[in-house]
Amino acid sequence: MTRASEASGTQDGSVALSTEGLPGWLEPVVRVAETVRPVQLSRFLPPENGAGRQSAVLVLFGEAERGPELLLMERASSLRSHAGQPSFPGGALDPEDGDPQGEGPLRAALREAEEETGLEPGGVQLFGALPRLYIPVSGFVVTPVLGWWREPSPVGVVDPAETARVFTVPVADLTNPDNRATTVHPSGHRGPAFLVESALVWGFTAGIIDRLLHYAGWERPWDRDKQVPLDWRS
Repeated sequence: MTRASEASGTQDGSVALSTEGLPGWLEPVVRVAETVRPVQLSRFLPPENGAGRQSAVLVLFGEAERGPELLLMERASSLRSHAGQPSFPGGALDPEDGDPQGEGPLRAALREAEEETGLEPGGVQLFGALPRLYIPVSGFVVTPVLGWWREPSPVGVVDPAETARVFTVPVADLTNPDNRATTVHPSGHRGPAFLVESALVWGFTAGIIDRLLHYAGWERPWDRDKQVPLDWRS
């Protein structure tokens, strides 16, 4: 996928990436999207045999009274996979989303965000996409799509069967060392976590946030020995 000068959505229905008119503070994130390699983001990479369900998430940056922020949602506790976890809006590609190697992930990220949060896609400017990553527990091959909330719209729970709540988190809270910790799963897996907005953000979502903060130069020193245990149901 290459950058284009037009807006995210065009009259012919195509979807494109554009960095035109982004706020200056997003420039480090643009550089991350242009230069980061898959192994710098995660040790879990898509299977070489092509297995896995193609999906996308929308990593949406906005700006409010406290400065830059990210849009997150909490998945319903009744879902089969990743139940109750805070996450980026997103999900599997549908056939109508198009080519998984082209515009498909861009369309899917916007469509899923609209379905899950009520977001108005026309107010979002897509400006980059990170390398595809893999979530072994669910078998998803995920493309993190980066967006700028150019024209914010009201968001909230659309379907309680899928989403428990929708919320934004200031980047300042994500970089605050007091809100950072390391999760420890009974399996022995350790990963970054954020205790923000009465939620424990961990797993795939926390991993993406952690790497974005790091490579964008926004990370502040934090106590990696501060641990939060997880149970087998996580």
